[in-house]
Amino acid sequence: MCGIAGWLSYRRDLTTRAETVDAMIDTLKRRGPDDSGRWIDRHAALGNRRLSVMDPQGGRQPMTAESDDGTVVLVYTGETYNFRELRGELRSRGHAFRTDGDTEVVLRGYLEWGESVVDRLNGMYAFAVWDGRTEQLHLIRDRLGVKPLFYHPTDDGVLFGSEPKAILANPLAERTVGLTGLRELFSYAKTPGLAFWEGMREVEPGTIVTVGRDGLRTRAYWSLRTLEHTDSPDATVDRVRELLDDISERQLLADVPRCTLLSGGLDSSTLTALAARRLKRDGERVRSFSVDFIGYTANFVSDGIRESPDAPYVRDLVAHCGSDHRDIVLDAKDLADPALRAEVVTAYDFPPCVGDMNASLYLLSKEVRRHSTVALSGECADEVFGGYKWMYDAGAQKADIFPWLVQGAGDETVDPFERAFTPDVEKSLGLAEYARESYRSAVAGIERAPGEDDREFTMRTVSYLHLSRFMQLLLERKDRMSMAAGLEVRVPYCDHRLVEYVYNAPWSMKTADGREKSLLRSAAADILPRSVAERVKSPYPSTQDPLYAAALRDQARDLLASPNHPVFDLVDQGLLAAAVAEKGPATTQGSRSALERALDLAAWFDAYAPTVRPY
Repeated sequence: MCGIAGWLSYRRDLTTRAETVDAMIDTLKRRGPDDSGRWIDRHAALGNRRLSVMDPQGGRQPMTAESDDGTVVLVYTGETYNFRELRGELRSRGHAFRTDGDTEVVLRGYLEWGESVVDRLNGMYAFAVWDGRTEQLHLIRDRLGVKPLFYHPTDDGVLFGSEPKAILANPLAERTVGLTGLRELFSYAKTPGLAFWEGMREVEPGTIVTVGRDGLRTRAYWSLRTLEHTDSPDATVDRVRELLDDISERQLLADVPRCTLLSGGLDSSTLTALAARRLKRDGERVRSFSVDFIGYTANFVSDGIRESPDAPYVRDLVAHCGSDHRDIVLDAKDLADPALRAEVVTAYDFPPCVGDMNASLYLLSKEVRRHSTVALSGECADEVFGGYKWMYDAGAQKADIFPWLVQGAGDETVDPFERAFTPDVEKSLGLAEYARESYRSAVAGIERAPGEDDREFTMRTVSYLHLSRFMQLLLERKDRMSMAAGLEVRVPYCDHRLVEYVYNAPWSMKTADGREKSLLRSAAADILPRSVAERVKSPYPSTQDPLYAAALRDQARDLLASPNHPVFDLVDQGLLAAAVAEKGPATTQGSRSALERALDLAAWFDAYAPTVRPY
């Protein structure tokens, strides 16, 4: 796992711009704390920051292959889980290998098959290949978009990087955010390809971007297709389990300590139990980690989204599978720390505005990194198997907007937190209509399976929207918070084989026991304690400590004392003052979110000094 960055310029001599290239690479040090590398030629410069996971001694980057026709250079981030099979095939075709990891396999695979190497890769990856034989740069991202890759076209080439900060380190990229970027951020639409900063794009999942002297072109090499599902219910459960067994075994492969992130829910518990069974064969115990808050379990109150605290179920799973477990317990003071907020905002390169869940994930990742370098996460099982409450809400299913934006049955109101903005900004953003337009674009290409009735097609649409849009928000969060701590988090439920198979299984099979995620529950029933298998879905926890909300109010009060702060070009001071003035031991969810949003935006203005154009 690494961070990559580079610059392609057909009219400049980049050998004279090494200092700028190094600055771009150095922004990614947290993603790759173990090593750094750079390759520069006249028109192309590629760099890497490395987190050593596979072949620590031999996997240095950039990797090159020389020929009479030119040099091929690769910088790569991620993991290819089937690299051993591919290496065997490439050896049979005459390729020799100097290293034991997956990076050289991808390079040799490109030499053998060109861009089509992507059709053979199973994994999470983002990489760039400079082909000196054709003087073209290829930017390639995995099928589900687990690993990020951004680019910024220039007048004679392109800038690219694993995170926007690498591109922003180049003087050709301006720190400007326009109306589209703000709409994307605050509407939770996550349009594929769009980026927050003006001039930037994100390589879409399953896509290759090629830049040459004649310009830039994109090619999708994978998409979520509608296929007829012919397996019986029992055969479908068996196939899901077969895939999970194979995926978990592949993703446990590493030359560094591994662990799982355990919440006590169905998703992470299944992976932990599978990992425990696999590692036991090698005489190992699986390590597991969970996040908790001081007093959370003892004082837990259902918030309508989370029905139960994690800790009791974590204990049941740990006792059942015998993992070597640690609880990471956080307090309100740490979560509300302004310095931590600044770190989270800097990791994103934009204000994430979703509160303490980012902060706690970052602190969890930092603590886990003290013990392990690789962690398996249950992220995205809800998108794959159908786990969210709103998926089962009739109003959300029928609304002409993304289901996760529907506030209650039949209500089609977009995220109400837009009320934090000034009236002029709120009117300019037009978030409700923007989200509806994005929704209409997202559903336009969904195909109905042969013989699929209206109910099944409605639920196929709901599934598609979560896999293609909502999941990207969660993957982005997981990547930024974990990689900022130098922790590689793998997401087994994003294996494209599993996603393709379950997507095409009928909704009736996904809810066969009258509940959410029936396929996963049935596939894992024999390896889980009953309490965990039957647990009602409870999302990632959020602190309920009133001291956290009180700290937010104090910080927002200090912010209001600086009325000329640029954040008030967006945020309505009166609304923020009303949130600060709330009385009682706790702050309402809407007001708490308004406080968090304003503070995140202020931290972003302080860190980036951006030019913002909301009109």
